[in-house]
Amino acid sequence: MVYDEQNVFSKILRGEIPVNSVYEDEYALAFEDINPQAPVHLLVIPKGSYVSLDDFTMKASEKEVAGFFMAVGQVAREAGLSESGYRILANHGNDANQEVPHFHVHIVGGRNVGKMISLKDN
Repeated sequence: MVYDEQNVFSKILRGEIPVNSVYEDEYALAFEDINPQAPVHLLVIPKGSYVSLDDFTMKASEKEVAGFFMAVGQVAREAGLSESGYRILANHGNDANQEVPHFHVHIVGGRNVGKMISLKDN
């Protein structure tokens, strides 16, 4: 998958599309998902041009990787999810139905989010 500078998250990082931001630092931006799947559904994106977790961990500096994942933890804590629990999810590629070609992590919680996804054929 090739990075598309016109993807929605790239436009958000450039300030072309407004979001309900909940956190920002030099490594990451976190905001509310526009189609929430749980009472708390936040997205955390790195500020660099990375397509997937694979791309991010191959190309980003150790400082960027550490800063990003520290931001994910901080966002979950600030959302009040540490006690009750939450799920983080990152899709990669076609088989995972990745919709936006910019690495991002979903943080979902605020209720029981159920068991892990089924890996059986439906």
